[in-house]
Amino acid sequence: DIALLKIEANNLPTLTLGDSDTIKVGEWVIAIGNPFGLSHTVTVGVVSAKGRSGIGISDVEDFIQTDAAINPGNSGGPLLNLKGEVIGMNTAIFTRSGGYMGIGFAIPSNIVKTVVEQLKTKGKVERGYLGVYIQDLTSALAKELGLGSTEGALITDVRPGSPAEKYGLKEKDVIISYNGKPIKNASELKNYVILTKPGTEVEIGVIRNGKEMKMKVK
Repeated sequence: DIALLKIEANNLPTLTLGDSDTIKVGEWVIAIGNPFGLSHTVTVGVVSAKGRSGIGISDVEDFIQTDAAINPGNSGGPLLNLKGEVIGMNTAIFTRSGGYMGIGFAIPSNIVKTVVEQLKTKGKVERGYLGVYIQDLTSALAKELGLGSTEGALITDVRPGSPAEKYGLKEKDVIISYNGKPIKNASELKNYVILTKPGTEVEIGVIRNGKEMKMKVK
């Protein structure tokens, strides 16, 4: 969860929000927080993975995974690159003991920016909506559809009256790109759609009957 707080004060020290899209797996990162009440604790590690989803924490899952030690009390603290830029907000851990087990998750700074801007201007977060039911491609499905890869999101149904229906998306279309960004799986597509401002026109790349095509959808 991300909240926006207004503090009536001047000349406070601040950190710069960096571009989380530019980070690479293996890059060094620094986590700062208050684990178990131990204030101003600094830990270091690397980016273990990007775009982690399917964890079951929230509807929007596009986490940075890190092995920098994160424990209860770290949530809300920054994950920094070596330039001192905030590239993530520490939010969760995978654990069987309640403490650090080498896997922590941070919300990417670019998602934080999007949410904060909407909270600032509208007081709430608005989600984009496409109107399709989607699933990951299995090897069997990819073979059946004549595809050479399991990357993409398969449309299994289109909701009547939705933007998807209005702009011509169909069942069995495989979405392979969204506004120029490649789509690896259904979860990645869902995140892109949810974080798109309603009313935005986007270009969607699809494979239909074995042929690639691009479509404009609002």
